[in-house]
Amino acid sequence: MQEWSQLLTSANLQWVLLGTLFLGMASGVVGSFVLLRKESLVGDAMAHAALPGICLGFLLYGRELFALMAGAALTGLLAIYAIRAITAHSKLKQDAAIGIVLSVFFGFGIVLLTYITNGSAGNKAGLDEFIFGQAASLVFQDVQILLGTAIVLLMIALLFFKELKLLTFDPLFAGGIGLPVSFLHGLLSSMVVLIVITGIQAVGVVLMAALLITPAIAARYWTEKLGIMAMLAGIIGGVSGVFGAMTSAVVPGLPTGPVIVVCATIVFVCSFLFAPARGLVFHWLKNKKRDQAIWQEQVLRSIYELLETRYKEHSTSLVFTKKELSYFTHLPPKRVMKAFHDLQKQAFIGNMNDGYFYLTDAGFQKAYQSTLQYRVENVYLMYESQLGTPPFGTEDRDESETALDTMNTELRHLLKKENLEPISFQVYKTTFKPYQNDI
Repeated sequence: MQEWSQLLTSANLQWVLLGTLFLGMASGVVGSFVLLRKESLVGDAMAHAALPGICLGFLLYGRELFALMAGAALTGLLAIYAIRAITAHSKLKQDAAIGIVLSVFFGFGIVLLTYITNGSAGNKAGLDEFIFGQAASLVFQDVQILLGTAIVLLMIALLFFKELKLLTFDPLFAGGIGLPVSFLHGLLSSMVVLIVITGIQAVGVVLMAALLITPAIAARYWTEKLGIMAMLAGIIGGVSGVFGAMTSAVVPGLPTGPVIVVCATIVFVCSFLFAPARGLVFHWLKNKKRDQAIWQEQVLRSIYELLETRYKEHSTSLVFTKKELSYFTHLPPKRVMKAFHDLQKQAFIGNMNDGYFYLTDAGFQKAYQSTLQYRVENVYLMYESQLGTPPFGTEDRDESETALDTMNTELRHLLKKENLEPISFQVYKTTFKPYQNDI
């Protein structure tokens, strides 16, 4: 704990934390547009393609930061245009083009890195830190560039948010209303290049794409709105960046990039599991609730049809046993009994003594409606060619309602014709003793 407090009081570490905070925020915001444009792998290819540019910059000008960044930007942009050229002038799809460009550029970068490492000045180059990143190695000048670039990117995203949003979701419409689509494409590509080359020294070429995409994916699980998604992705990326930089500073030799990505991935896993609208647990609970409702309706229909069968046989009893129900339904007994007990808890089924049960008034109403709807749907499928398509979504509301009334009348007629119209036990219950047992 004392070690952490001493580190936090270090001015250099404070600048590094501030830089990685804004780097993560900018990566999350820019990554939101990249993710929704389905160009996640383009960012990955660009990050890997930056390695040969860094090596070429070092060979030409030494370890000058601007030379390294310029080389990374040059090869990153070259990779983007190579992917677009391959896709446009060949039969290869984008994923194949990305795979080719990524492999060639990164392989060339590893060759150059090996050559530099084996050279006379290789042990002093420090270029291996660009593979996985090392925030602790950042000097004040590096942090200033990182911080300034991240702030500029955030301001650009804010100023051009509406235009980039329209470009992301409907580029044809954007061009139709006069927006400079080519300029916006270039702007977004430049933003990706800038965030990649700026964050490479802190996160590394291998995992920079993960920092670009993972916060955006995690944020996507929580919202349907791009503005909120970009804000959440920025927060997730910023927190991951700060925690990764702190951990890398505390543990000697621990690369920053993997720790940052692990933090972002933990947030993604939590979002994947527990997000209220898209999370796996939410979907599981929703599907479980839906299955329970389906089974409950099936059991109610079975009870109603059992009583209908009795009525046709001139029986005056409206009570039944679990054994009778299981024999009549031919459904899995465990599922039937689970639904049966749930219906009891909801007061749709009442319990008499000696193992006899009955439908309550609410149970009769729900069972009748469920049986009627089920049989109407079956009759409609039987006579679909005769009845036509239900008139939903028509512009004329009165015409739609008239057509629906006509179809409902025809369906009622067909129910009677097929002898499928449910018997109304409300009349029967007032004529006979409702729960007389003559089984």
